[in-house]
Amino acid sequence: MATPDHLFNLRNNFYLGAYQAAINSSDVSNLSQDDVVERDSLVHRCYIALGQLQFVISEINDSAPTPLQAVKLLALYFSSPDNKESAISSLKDWLLADPAIGNNATLRLVAGLVFLHENDFNEALKYTNAGGTMELHALNVQIFIKMHRSDYAERQLRIMQQMDEDHTLTQLANAWLDLAVGGSKIQEAYLIFQDLSERYQSTSLLLNGKAVCCMHMGNFDEAETLLVEALNKARFFLTYCDARDPETLANLVVCCLHLGNPSNKSFSQLKLSHPDHVLVKRVSSAEESFDRALQGFSS
Repeated sequence: MATPDHLFNLRNNFYLGAYQAAINSSDVSNLSQDDVVERDSLVHRCYIALGQLQFVISEINDSAPTPLQAVKLLALYFSSPDNKESAISSLKDWLLADPAIGNNATLRLVAGLVFLHENDFNEALKYTNAGGTMELHALNVQIFIKMHRSDYAERQLRIMQQMDEDHTLTQLANAWLDLAVGGSKIQEAYLIFQDLSERYQSTSLLLNGKAVCCMHMGNFDEAETLLVEALNKARFFLTYCDARDPETLANLVVCCLHLGNPSNKSFSQLKLSHPDHVLVKRVSSAEESFDRALQGFSS
């Protein structure tokens, strides 16, 4: 008889981006010590996703197990540009320490997330490529898509399908790859996001997935409706600042531009809350190039 998975709801809600629901489902009894560490790691990662970085930093002390220390480093990395260098340095020290520590799956996952955010894909893969967990394989899919290597991403997806074809992360990775491949696969990605929404709950992550599919298919009106719904969900859960949802704002800017609608408000929110976002950087670079060209004509 299979052992019940006491953390399924917590884990699944986290994967789907239902962070508050995940936290609410974390009060589980009769957990083993390993399950307690996994639960606490997931809960603190939920708080990171909700922007409560200082809470995570203050809650995890120096005697905490390796997975929680790794999550604390992730919070430190995102807490301030001034902390990035020290967080990366500490992360590398941990990875090069005793193999029992360096091989920890959560530590390797955090390393992959940090170096993916740094756009250092080779460094990320150094720690994630061996896989071992569904999350590591799913992260590999994301990294290879970023590298425009859908062939390698597909290999990772095949491994995930062999491990558990119905797993939420397998379904999400399939949708991500379908979006990257494009063409007729876009509709298949949309159906995966829709199925997950109906089976569990509609989250900002799934609404964004459907919206991106709609934009690829030229359905910008539907995409805008989905993105506004995603922002409303963010406003409900992130009462302190709805602009904490950068991908929704970025997608809404692009959608509004295609529809000929004003996008200034969404872009200003994105620029204020996430100045390092790729869309903000691209627009800023274009504006600087335009200003230089204008100065050349006026001089």
